[in-house]
Amino acid sequence: MTSGQTKNLIFKIVAGMAAASVLAIVAAMAATLYVQSRPALTRFGFVNFLTSTSWNYGQEVFGAARPLFGTFASALLALIVAVPAALGIAVFLTEICPSKLRGVIAAALELLAAIPSIIYGMWGLFILAPALEKFVQPLVGETLGRLPLIGSFFQTKLAGGVNLFTASMILAIMIVPFISGIAREAMAQVPPMLKESSYALGATRWETVRRVVVPYVKTALAGGIVMAMGRALGETMAVAYVIGNRHAPLESIFSPYVTITSVMANEFNEAGGLQLSALFSLAFFLFAANFLALTLAKRLLGGKKWTI
Repeated sequence: MTSGQTKNLIFKIVAGMAAASVLAIVAAMAATLYVQSRPALTRFGFVNFLTSTSWNYGQEVFGAARPLFGTFASALLALIVAVPAALGIAVFLTEICPSKLRGVIAAALELLAAIPSIIYGMWGLFILAPALEKFVQPLVGETLGRLPLIGSFFQTKLAGGVNLFTASMILAIMIVPFISGIAREAMAQVPPMLKESSYALGATRWETVRRVVVPYVKTALAGGIVMAMGRALGETMAVAYVIGNRHAPLESIFSPYVTITSVMANEFNEAGGLQLSALFSLAFFLFAANFLALTLAKRLLGGKKWTI
């Protein structure tokens, strides 16, 4: 074996070990979470633990229903707000924005993505929550709160801006840069010939964006949305600051509530016994949800072609 072949073999071994270490770390994390969660899952039962709303420290009875629902509800509300905003930003930057202003807005988006979550939480607690309580919550309560059947879900029954809605708005702000970044990169790859053909047929800019650009990047956009959902599901400190951390029935979107991450952040240091195992169980479910979300996102983003 020549010197070059030896170096090439060493390089392959080192690179393979580096790649294998990533898989080993992920597997070790999953195994640790599962082993630590077994006492709670064995005591309460897998299905009963998932569906139970009890979280009683004195009786050591714990259920994951409320933290799980709060986690997915806050992420869904965040996506409802963030997706239109991120898509609008991407369209503006790629189709409308002057070149001199494009770099400034793109840099601001990158800065939003780089801000630590604890800063988002502090800003949300002292600035966003009071603003939403004063201006947004009364408006939503007076309009959507009057709808039949679902109106009670939008009523402001509890005073204060620290609630599920505020947590969702914080998450929406945090995931906008991720969705808009992926959408912007995909839109930049739309063949100019397609847009020029649309304009040549008499289509307006709005019609071109709606019927040519957005359909062309729909797979990439879907992948970005799923990836952003994974980011929203796992956010901890920002949510813990503004959601209220209240184990109680959810009366409306303006009620204090809990998520998996907020429960873990507030109770992990003082937990022990079954409570600690229950927290590990919540972490295991969150790990699995994020794994599935990111797997789906990579599958969508790794498609062969973005087509209409």
